[in-house]
Amino acid sequence: MIANKKNNLIYSEKLTSWITTRLFLILAAVFLLLLLWRENFWGMDTLAIVFACVFFFFLFYVINYRTLQIRLTGNSLQLIFGIFHWTEQLDNIETCSLDQLPVFYEKGGAGIHFMMVNQRYRASFNFLEYPRVVIALKKKRGWVRDLSFSTRQPDKIIEILQVNSR
Repeated sequence: MIANKKNNLIYSEKLTSWITTRLFLILAAVFLLLLLWRENFWGMDTLAIVFACVFFFFLFYVINYRTLQIRLTGNSLQLIFGIFHWTEQLDNIETCSLDQLPVFYEKGGAGIHFMMVNQRYRASFNFLEYPRVVIALKKKRGWVRDLSFSTRQPDKIIEILQVNSR
């Protein structure tokens, strides 16, 4: 680990969730079966089109939200969830801590979510079974004032962010 050069990789982690993947696969399969059943008996009507759209929605989730990649360099934090990327400069991080949410928000879904927590708008990159780190931004990005993400090693990430974001 070389922390004195700004572009060197300090930390990298890839998370996958078989729970999330299975859930999205099951939902995609259910809506595919409903689509096939509806199309077979009533043709391609409005409800069949709705089933097709929901099937493709969950198929996208299966493919896109399979792996969350976390990369920390000397100057930035990068989160990659399929086609969605978020890069935050470390000098824009005000504080970081273990994320503590009410159960409804904590177990409210996997993937990328946007929500209000303590009257602050938050972007969350998460899987259900891992703890999360939350960072408060000095300057908000659009409406986003906080960013949270799942990790296997929240204490290590918090330590790295506290040392490198000053």
